[in-house]
Amino acid sequence: MFDDWKEACGIVGIYGHPEASKLAYLALYALQHRGQESGGIVTSNGRLMCSHRAMGLVQDIFKQEILLQLPGHMAIGHVRYSTAGASLLKNAQPFAADSSRGRMAVAHNGNLVNARELREELEENGAIFQSSMDTEVIAHLMAAARSNRLVDKITHALDKIEGSYSLVFLTENQLAAARDPYGIRPLALGRLGEAVVFASETCALDLIGAEYVREIEPGEVVVVDDQGMESFRPFAPRPRKSCIFEHIYFARPDSTVFGRNVYRTRIRLGEQLAQEQPAKADLVIAVPDSGRPAAMGYARASGLIYEEGLIRNHYVGRTFIEPSDSIRHFGVKIKLNPVRELLAGKRVVVVDDSIVRGTTSRKIVSMIREQGGAREVHMRISSPPISHSCFYGIDTPTREELIFNSREGEVNKIREFIGADSLGYLSLSGLWQAVAPEGLGYCDACFSGHYPIEFAESLRQKQMDLFIREVGRP
Repeated sequence: MFDDWKEACGIVGIYGHPEASKLAYLALYALQHRGQESGGIVTSNGRLMCSHRAMGLVQDIFKQEILLQLPGHMAIGHVRYSTAGASLLKNAQPFAADSSRGRMAVAHNGNLVNARELREELEENGAIFQSSMDTEVIAHLMAAARSNRLVDKITHALDKIEGSYSLVFLTENQLAAARDPYGIRPLALGRLGEAVVFASETCALDLIGAEYVREIEPGEVVVVDDQGMESFRPFAPRPRKSCIFEHIYFARPDSTVFGRNVYRTRIRLGEQLAQEQPAKADLVIAVPDSGRPAAMGYARASGLIYEEGLIRNHYVGRTFIEPSDSIRHFGVKIKLNPVRELLAGKRVVVVDDSIVRGTTSRKIVSMIREQGGAREVHMRISSPPISHSCFYGIDTPTREELIFNSREGEVNKIREFIGADSLGYLSLSGLWQAVAPEGLGYCDACFSGHYPIEFAESLRQKQMDLFIREVGRP
């Protein structure tokens, strides 16, 4: 799946290493799949804070000369997709600000469901906002705290916000991390010698050679300074509701998130899918890259041969621009190419992680049939039908745009639209069996509509209001 689900962002924090900015750069490089619109790093040497933010990919933003301008033994970093706030440089993170109690910076993965109400209240009290992103609300709330202690400022802000958040904070001499009480978005703690590392996923720890220690617990605030590391639990426990889609699609398969290895979980998703949705076929292929482990699991459980029938061009970025409508149909072909020698005349099972709007799936099925020469194309999806939008840090279509709703919840109508000979989804119970057989600990609202955090109005409207305020009505 390529175009329809966008993770909000990835965050990293480094404390106690003389080359903190370089480690942050490498960690962000490992987290690039979580955000490709913008990136930023803020550092401190204990007295002076320096920052650099820009639009684009990590490798293009942070050249050697830029990293040399980011000295210090502590750093926080961020890669971003826009979920709240337009895709503009002013909305790039980490967000840095000055207050009467000193300079601070914050980077955020998630989405606040009461951000607009808080923003309006702060503006009525004289606050001036520089951006349209939720993260700036947190900074203003921290600045309004009466205490000078960082943990008190953080607690003051987090006590007022509702929604999903994994956060890293930086001042001149302290670094902190926090996670919302539901544990919706991931955040890992690691060690690199004496240095402390925070990252959205363990793959970032692996790249810089850090040892994974544990995940930051839901509702936990951790503060690190020259006195060591201290953990705080300022909020009452709530039912754990980690995002189940991290295991289906967002996280890298080599990561451990929410205490579970992503690759092994996706293998189990494919095995469960094969039990529920078998197909008479000759081989199994994946829609790369996220569909690959589930396809391997499907082949293993069904006794079919797994082949790499679709080859992905990894050098295609999000900045590709189609010059005219006359060649618009080349979009998927630029990213994928079928191996005709494997597919011609065969009955093919194609495994993908999800179907959102259905347009990409339709092009892939057509490509496998027409360009690859497949005799039959059987689409299998390693998640249930997506029927609801996410309001906790994922950029998703409105409910009306989701193909499951636009086709009245009928799988056969979706099958007809994408052009497959058959279509089968993993059941919701099957998803839970593969990811969390104990039946606890995850948010499945995009499938079930059971939202763990209440919100009074559509965040889509909130985001549109903020976008109009920044750049004008589209």
